[in-house]
Amino acid sequence: MSILSKKYFHNEKAAFAYLESILWTDGPQCPHCGVIDRAGKLKGKSTRIGLWKCYECRKQFTVKVGTVFEHGRIPLHKMLQATYLMCASKKGVSAHQLHRTLEVTYKTAWFLAHRIREAMRENKLPLGMGGEGKIVEADETYVGGKEKNRHRRKRFKRHAGGTWGKEMVFSLVEREGHVMSVHTPSVSAATLRPILVRQLQGKTKLMTDDAGQYRHMHKNFDHEVVNHSSGEYVRGEAHTNTVEGYFSILKRGVTGTFHHVSPQHLKRYLSEFDFRYNYRAALDVDDNQRTEKALSGIVGKRLTYRGSSPVA
Repeated sequence: MSILSKKYFHNEKAAFAYLESILWTDGPQCPHCGVIDRAGKLKGKSTRIGLWKCYECRKQFTVKVGTVFEHGRIPLHKMLQATYLMCASKKGVSAHQLHRTLEVTYKTAWFLAHRIREAMRENKLPLGMGGEGKIVEADETYVGGKEKNRHRRKRFKRHAGGTWGKEMVFSLVEREGHVMSVHTPSVSAATLRPILVRQLQGKTKLMTDDAGQYRHMHKNFDHEVVNHSSGEYVRGEAHTNTVEGYFSILKRGVTGTFHHVSPQHLKRYLSEFDFRYNYRAALDVDDNQRTEKALSGIVGKRLTYRGSSPVA
């Protein structure tokens, strides 16, 4: 039987029960007053599915209130399908694919995908990456289309502290651990050093290439460099192959699935790819667990369509 044959992917009552089991482990929690397990489910014939009433503040609510799914105009079971598809697809799912699969409009699919990416965004960055005996690789990459396909005035040009035409992404990957990616205005030492100092513990072994912005990182970390400019890519445990492997997944997703990612929304796409990497099969997380983890992140977040624009 297909995983998508499960009842909560097709039945609205089952979908609400499934989401409640993930978010309300200690009983129904009122999003208005915060009281736990002091609510009753309303069961009248004209009552909408999943409606509860709090016995403290006397207000009504569903499990979607106070989450990124609040005021969603499509059935919850379709939102769950979209969440599973995005969590199970290593290189992502385009809004056009969701539009065809879920039989909703493209505009709806686009906005739903961004809601799910917002749920994937970790409330707290993995502060304190690395530590004694841990190895973290740092590198930067550029996200954008092929130069030959760009207008002459928008082609790749260097300027002080960055580039025109492409967006800069800086990532830290702890070997056998998590990744943290940032959309940065430049990849200069002045931009990257504060990120490294804030995110990495002092005794971390830091691996980078020989780019100039990493020249003085030995002042803060046990820093080793692989000299790419002279053809060196591995020297013992010194290499940046892990972070470059992560970039290959990101680039294949952007190029093959989304085709275009606007600067305005790049941070959300980075959250999506970071999330799937941080809860990957190599860390013993399967597709169902990854989906449940994403759904647990919908609480306390809102994303309105008016604050966004369907340009990505």
